[in-house]
Amino acid sequence: MTFLETKRLRLRNIDEKDIDEMFDYRNNQICAKYQRKQEKNYEKLAEWATSKTCDTLNVETSALIAVALKETDSLIGEITVMPNDGTISFGYTFSYKVHRKGYAFEALSTLIDYLHSHYPEWDYVCFTDVDNIPSKALLKKLGYTDLGYLYSKDSQIFGKWLRPDTIEEIAQAVR
Repeated sequence: MTFLETKRLRLRNIDEKDIDEMFDYRNNQICAKYQRKQEKNYEKLAEWATSKTCDTLNVETSALIAVALKETDSLIGEITVMPNDGTISFGYTFSYKVHRKGYAFEALSTLIDYLHSHYPEWDYVCFTDVDNIPSKALLKKLGYTDLGYLYSKDSQIFGKWLRPDTIEEIAQAVR
């Protein structure tokens, strides 16, 4: 199922045909350097990805979104949408083959705008490794604010459209 399309991209359900490409970039040091808890074993990855082929895009459950080139439907990355108790967080990995081409910004900005239009009362956060300069720059370009280092997650936290009580809660946690 296709959730969203942009000029160059299709955001859709993951498909079994995507597993080889996903395995390739997840096991490439450029992509894997800052990723935590991502499955890299081929058999386990295939099993997990196959279980995610029918994910839906809502705030009831997390979803794995495949990012594919519109022209060829070839997988170039993935975004995980993780809704939890009024907060939507995202995780993302894009293939080293397409870095610095604007695909991550294009996909994430479209997805975030879509979700915000449907769930405007929710907070939006992302966590990234403190040393992941490209990801931090991307989040700032997407309009996220750097809220500091969150020790409990060992990550830099970025937020957008946050409620005042959430801002206060994060401010207490990053001290």
